[in-house]
Amino acid sequence: MKIASKVYMGLVYLLLYAPILVIAVFSFNQGDSTSVMDGFSFRWYAELFRKPDLFEALKNSLLLALSSALLATVIGTLAAVGLARMRKKWLKSSVNAVTNIPMMNPEIVTGISMMLLFVFISNRVLGNIEVNLGFFTLLIAHVTFNLPYVILSVSPKLRQLDKFLPEAAQDLGCPPLKSFFLVELPNIMSGVVSGFIMAFTLSLDDFVISLFNGGDNFTTLPVLIYNYTKKPVKPDIYALFTIIVITILLLLVLSNLASSRDEKKKARAKK
Repeated sequence: MKIASKVYMGLVYLLLYAPILVIAVFSFNQGDSTSVMDGFSFRWYAELFRKPDLFEALKNSLLLALSSALLATVIGTLAAVGLARMRKKWLKSSVNAVTNIPMMNPEIVTGISMMLLFVFISNRVLGNIEVNLGFFTLLIAHVTFNLPYVILSVSPKLRQLDKFLPEAAQDLGCPPLKSFFLVELPNIMSGVVSGFIMAFTLSLDDFVISLFNGGDNFTTLPVLIYNYTKKPVKPDIYALFTIIVITILLLLVLSNLASSRDEKKKARAKK
């Protein structure tokens, strides 16, 4: 059974990571082929720097991801704190269930519903004043689907927090707001950082919601890549994919390091 389980897990990892490995290998291809390796070269990485539209889309994606991740982290952290302080269990479970709906919804449902919402606001609320789809509509849409992931990251840290710590700080004369920033926030910071990184990566590689809620004047990197795939694919797209994968991998490593450091600190404090 152990051998069978190892073989099964090996096949699963092979199916998951073999396509990424193939893309990474052929991104260093010297020729134009995406199936035959003609030699090792950084040619296609250099080609990326000759595409101004690519860097414009990258700038848009980074700006959108950073802005939406910051807003989602602030709102999601406050929401998690509010949920943790709810005393009525039925209300708490109901709010949690509603909060998790955007995670369970297919992205296409969220994307189209947000687009229809903006159209409704334009036609009915603003009196036929045209709402241009662009950065602000994308920001609202990305914050909406990022919020549940931030709450999901922060809530376990709040449950692990000793509930008497904030009370002790307030008994010693610390105001509630100051108590939150000096006592609660440092103890849940690893969850906040993990939520921020998750929101940033989800926003950075989102395609479906960005396709429906972004205008012609604000194109994100995933949408631009989709437009590139309508033409014959060259290894420069493989090079771009490799850079994105490495960036996301580094962010995940940083997130795991932050969580492990927090666990080690708590273990030392208990000892």
